Amino acid sequence: MIILPSNFRLLFTLLAALSVFSPNATAAEIVKEGTLKIIARDPAGHGLYCRQDGKTFLLLKGTPEQMGQAQGRLLQPIIKELVNKIYLIGSGYTIKKGDWFFERMAEVERRTAPHTPKRFLAECDALAEASGLSRRDVRYTNFFPEMFHCSGFAVRGSATKDGRVLHARVLDYMKDIYLQNQATVTVFMPEGCHSWLSLGYAGFVGTVTAMNDQGLSMGEIGGRGEGDWDGMPMNFLMREVMEKAANVAQALDIIRKTPRTCIYYYVLSDKDRNMVALECTSKNVRVLEPGQQDEELPFVPEDTVLVSGKGRVEHLSKRLKENHGKIDVSTMIDIIKRPVAMSSNLHNAVFSPETLEMWFSDAGKHSPACNMPYHHCSLTELIRFFDKNITPAGAGAK
Repeated sequence: MIILPSNFRLLFTLLAALSVFSPNATAAEIVKEGTLKIIARDPAGHGLYCRQDGKTFLLLKGTPEQMGQAQGRLLQPIIKELVNKIYLIGSGYTIKKGDWFFERMAEVERRTAPHTPKRFLAECDALAEASGLSRRDVRYTNFFPEMFHCSGFAVRGSATKDGRVLHARVLDYMKDIYLQNQATVTVFMPEGCHSWLSLGYAGFVGTVTAMNDQGLSMGEIGGRGEGDWDGMPMNFLMREVMEKAANVAQALDIIRKTPRTCIYYYVLSDKDRNMVALECTSKNVRVLEPGQQDEELPFVPEDTVLVSGKGRVEHLSKRLKENHGKIDVSTMIDIIKRPVAMSSNLHNAVFSPETLEMWFSDAGKHSPACNMPYHHCSLTELIRFFDKNITPAGAGAK
């Protein structure tokens, strides 16, 4: 029998007490964009913490260490809240499986570390130091997605209203422990790499939903294979793609050449209207081209790639077929409503790689993300805002 420390027993009690709410039927809307306001500046000149329409934006630029320090300084309280919630989930994992969470996370770190770019670990460690957390806490928070295993699709050409690529990503994951309270749109501008945007969470330096300044967008869906950890963690592999690839072909080359973990499915699209769906195991990468039929999927319309879970993918296919040739951003938002999204729907994004725009929603207190208002942002404008408003270190930063 495993006896949890008192703080873990409290966390597990809180987890058990959380209610699961039924989704409401409120139509999603795109809110009118307000002013991006600066809440705090990194005194070293490598980050801005901003708010817009109730959403958190974090803009970072510099070396891995500089970006990690800036994030830790600017979002310290929010990062600590996220770490506590990850350990809350860990306590539930320990109870359910009879397997000590920290021991398993140590194994994940040990087996993935040889395949993880050192710059990502350096950023994690700098973030930990600046936020007053242990390296273990921040590293485990970032390795956490490897422990727990959503829908994604992209359309173009004949499928869309104006021919451009639109890419939707649906993240279905534990909204009822309120991870959405730490939701953060982060723009990373690393030295010597592509700048990119992540729809993620405070303290999380990897990504599961992203687009870069080259017009490449990417989302993932977790599969099976827990325990197959001798490779680069999925969230860091996606970051590697964002920082090194300019299009789908380059992204596919990186994914094929990189040691991988577990089973993950990806949807990628780029500004040149290339797009693919991938099934990736530690040993193989299977590519599905637009309109390609597969025995494990229902009908895939022309100029479409899609992946989703059983019971949801059938609804996704039906809605894509019914709206073929008429799909725009608003239609995409309607397509990913329940039951394509699950009741645990944590966040959604619609990318336009050609214009570097993203429309996104986060879960509410009682509602899945698909029923919440959508917000708009432009990667180009966010980068421009940073360059215009950042105060260099030693130049009177407040």
